[in-house]
Amino acid sequence: MPALAPAVAAVRLAVRRALTGLPGAGPVLVACSGGADSLALAAAAAFVAPRLGRPVGLVTVDHALQAGSDRRAADVAAWAAGAGFAPAEAVRVDVAGRPGGPEAAAREARYQALTEAARRHGAAALLAGHTRDDQAETVLLALARGAGPRGLAGMPPRRDLAGVPLLRPLLDVSREQTRKACAALGLNPWEDPHNADPAYARARVRAEALPALVRALGPGVVDNLARTARLAAADAAALDELAAAALPATSSAASSSAAVLPAAASSAGSSSAADGPAGVRAPDGGLVVAALAGLAPAVRTRVLHAWARELGASPAALSHRHVEALDALVTDWHGQGEVHLPGGLRVGRRAGRLTGAGPAG
Repeated sequence: MPALAPAVAAVRLAVRRALTGLPGAGPVLVACSGGADSLALAAAAAFVAPRLGRPVGLVTVDHALQAGSDRRAADVAAWAAGAGFAPAEAVRVDVAGRPGGPEAAAREARYQALTEAARRHGAAALLAGHTRDDQAETVLLALARGAGPRGLAGMPPRRDLAGVPLLRPLLDVSREQTRKACAALGLNPWEDPHNADPAYARARVRAEALPALVRALGPGVVDNLARTARLAAADAAALDELAAAALPATSSAASSSAAVLPAAASSAGSSSAADGPAGVRAPDGGLVVAALAGLAPAVRTRVLHAWARELGASPAALSHRHVEALDALVTDWHGQGEVHLPGGLRVGRRAGRLTGAGPAG
């Protein structure tokens, strides 16, 4: 028997680690574009999942942005069906009219379709094929945007996607390894022309910025950028926990607050405005300025961000400028007017409180 190719072994091991201990009896669904990363992931999942007693399916999304994309999606689904995936389906989405640029619109449409497929099939999790190289590119893009620790944390290995766990098993696997795994298994990946289109920021980072850094600083740059994401993620999680403890949920805001921040210590929910910095919420649902002022800046801005989302501000539209304006009501108060948030929301400072209001009637 020929020896198992190291790249194939690396991808399978990564998938096994991600799936071991996964709760629920439903299938895992692989999100597969037909590219090398997701194709290698799919092949590994088809090998590993049944050996863990887990059914495995595959969903490919047709964004309808390129000529022949429907045939490509049908080919991927046909390959999956022949390889034993059940379900094996292609889903077409409509990208037009969605907010943001083309990359953001396509991503939103894709994840919506994947979430709907996961619910339809009772999936225990979705698997995505993002690699260590993708993570390094994400960190570079975050740096270019001036993102804070949350942006530098990159893509988490696991996140909740509208109630469905999204797993990224390959964040410690290189793109070169996925290509080698496909070659060893006789798979023919599809090369998405968008990945080389300079109109897209990520494509420019992939083709120009990251290779230039590797040439200037050595091949360890990719690993170091990915490690930066892991370190930043740990720091961001700690700050989020502090913010959750500082912004205890009221009975009317419990569900929305829990959706914004991680669960805090059990004592956090019983805090009140009188507790000072341990609890910044006023009885009316506003925020106590004195308590906010006692928080470390990194915690305070997270509290303000979470509270703005509770009020109804769209997370996608809520920017650092909005949060800075809210923070100025606390730290640089000189009688300024209300801060206007996405969705027509307004926040003002009155009698030592920050209070929010909906759109003017």
